[in-house]
Amino acid sequence: MARYKMIATSPRFLALDLRQQLVAGTFEHALDWLVDHELDLTNFDQRYRNDTTGAPAYPPALLLKIVLFAYSRGMISSRQIARACSEQMTFIALCGDNAPHFTTVAHFVSTLGNDIAPLFARILYLCDQQGLIGREMFAIDGVKLPSNASKAKSGTRAEFIERATKLETTAKAMLVRHRAEDAKQATPEATMDIKAARRIDRLTRDAKQIRD
Repeated sequence: MARYKMIATSPRFLALDLRQQLVAGTFEHALDWLVDHELDLTNFDQRYRNDTTGAPAYPPALLLKIVLFAYSRGMISSRQIARACSEQMTFIALCGDNAPHFTTVAHFVSTLGNDIAPLFARILYLCDQQGLIGREMFAIDGVKLPSNASKAKSGTRAEFIERATKLETTAKAMLVRHRAEDAKQATPEATMDIKAARRIDRLTRDAKQIRD
């Protein structure tokens, strides 16, 4: 009988360069770069009063990255996002291994929604222009991204404004769904297990159909 090497997926310590986990040409790499280099986040600084006293706050850039990346993966619960920042490598890389508590994520989304939506829309537009947003991303109930932005590269200013408005409306819808999800009492573990079971069931049925 053939013998194979064991594939271990249990927790273990690994020496990793977190920056290298954000591979060039991916949505998460573009998200990380755009938030750090192309967005003006100085308005957020005025909301903090901890220059001399109080604990250091999580940078708004960090929270923007993990929230929008979570949305791209269909995650709209603050508890899920906080858990992912401790367990999933791409999230860990985006937050620099500084996992915020779920209440920090919830407060950020619930109090700054009007300021966040335009920033999200800008990132979505730029990433879509680069072809970095696939059909399987942002699979959130009640949310649908506008058609591919690349078709509007040479469009008129009016067409650009129309698309930018649609993207901002979509971003606001994501934030609304996020706040609604946080208001529910169901545990994130139960929600995630149900979704995983549904996906596995769908994969099993599709695989059977292909075999048949």
